Amino acid sequence: MLELLRVGLYENGFTVMTAADGETGLQIAMTHELDLIVLDIGLPKLDGCQLMQALREHARWTPVLMLTARDREDDIIRGFDLGADDYLTKPFSFAELLARMQSITRARREVEHGTIEAGGVEIDLIRHKVTRERDNIDLTRLEFLFLVCLMRGAGLCVSRKILLESVWGQDRTVGPSALDVLVNSLRAKIDAPYTRKLIGTVRGSGYVFKGDFTAAHGPIQ
Repeated sequence: MLELLRVGLYENGFTVMTAADGETGLQIAMTHELDLIVLDIGLPKLDGCQLMQALREHARWTPVLMLTARDREDDIIRGFDLGADDYLTKPFSFAELLARMQSITRARREVEHGTIEAGGVEIDLIRHKVTRERDNIDLTRLEFLFLVCLMRGAGLCVSRKILLESVWGQDRTVGPSALDVLVNSLRAKIDAPYTRKLIGTVRGSGYVFKGDFTAAHGPIQ
């Protein structure tokens, strides 16, 4: 698996360093400035949770995506307690791994720069400004909130429930049809003037912003 992931990530433009055991992984993580660590919990010599604990104790805050067996819920809980950013259970698709990696690194850029970027669209979270291919796009407050939520999960299906709560909060008077109206108005501004369409529908589940990797799995609930 390690070699398959290394080759796949390299072919998708990543610079990759690998370690077959926890001690080697910790040495690499402590001596290099990494953008992201994909960390298998079940490592020899030093397991993934021990490695992550050592990193955090030495104030190394590199984002971590955990890989764990499906039935090891205790590993997942412990990993999050130690500071993991996300997790994938085995088996997983390579497309989903790429999408999760993009989501984590995008979130880090968002914190550092106050912007979200995907598919040629950029959101300035401080100025509430949206551009696509350098064109300014004027959005209403609701359209802006919807787009932010969708782009934060670019490449992943975001469920209707999450979108409704992100835009309208816990307002029980808002019906599901309001979301469809909002999507149509946003598509008219974001997609209609351009050849490449970015806002996709996952029937019965939600919507996906197709700016990065589109993974074939269920929605973010």
